[in-house]
Amino acid sequence: MQVPVSIEWKDGQLTILDQQKLPHIIEFIDLTTIEEVFDAILSLKVRGAPAIGITAAYGLALAAESHDTDELDAFEAYVRKDADYLASSRPTAVNLAWALERLLSTLPCAASVADAKQQLFREAEAIRAEDEAACRQIGEHGLELLENKMRVMTICNAGSIATAKYGTALAPFHLGSERGKKFDVYACETRPVYQGARLTVWELQQSGVDVTLITDSMAAHTIGAKDIEAIIVGADRVAANGDTANKIGTLNLALLAHTFGIPFYVAAPVSTFDLSIDSGKDIPIEERKAEEITHFGDVPVAPAGTNVYNPAFDVTPSKYITAIITEKGVIEPDFHQNIAGLLTAAAGKGEQ
Repeated sequence: MQVPVSIEWKDGQLTILDQQKLPHIIEFIDLTTIEEVFDAILSLKVRGAPAIGITAAYGLALAAESHDTDELDAFEAYVRKDADYLASSRPTAVNLAWALERLLSTLPCAASVADAKQQLFREAEAIRAEDEAACRQIGEHGLELLENKMRVMTICNAGSIATAKYGTALAPFHLGSERGKKFDVYACETRPVYQGARLTVWELQQSGVDVTLITDSMAAHTIGAKDIEAIIVGADRVAANGDTANKIGTLNLALLAHTFGIPFYVAAPVSTFDLSIDSGKDIPIEERKAEEITHFGDVPVAPAGTNVYNPAFDVTPSKYITAIITEKGVIEPDFHQNIAGLLTAAAGKGEQ
């Protein structure tokens, strides 16, 4: 049993785990062009906010290699156009734009095009390494909060294959498994594309974690019937006031946690915070194609022409969040004040 990973850069080759084919087919695919990277992000071959950012970073560095010019200004213009293209693949996860912007910030420091290309790759690798370290720290903080709790519910997939390694919401379970701590995890199937059923269950099984699958509509009954002690979820974007965007159905769990009087934790790296957005009402919500609901695979299950509303995410107001677990520490209310304080302190330490 071991923690699975989904992104690898080795000998100049970007390889990802094709998460579309899980859990029945475990297949790694090579991405060699920016178009293939764009498609991998858009089609959910790679998904999870941190993993999307890491893949996009490597993809931008990979695309930069194809630009044959010795003029830095022309090279930077090409790379910025590539970054805009990749950024358009999915709008909700802030890590995508954040990672691309980090790579772009290296360009003015380059002495030559060759140097710029090397710096882009170094920055992409730094993002990957930092994410793995951050996820481990999130797991450590999560284990402390869940020290006396065994029965925990989650939704979507905020795990190892959604990040560089370990994950965010699933990091305590992976680390716990490595150390012999037993969790009884209840994973919601997560409509519309079953990322909980296909990915979270598979991933936790690989790590030796005891996991039980439920449908999204069973959550309320399960919390009561199975004496769920806490809920932990990931995040694709956290606003300045703590409002959090995550996979559709997360808000339902937050409301249930409030009703049942159990803690509701959000686990996310600091790169997921977007202080330019004051509250959740300003977070753009991606809508996906109707067939993800009207069809099961290629088989239609709804009448032809059925109107469909298919948002991929919802926003949980911060008043329903017990704490936000980051690699820099645990943030508790007042979120607006404490998020800013933690991020300012983290930025200050990074400059030393």
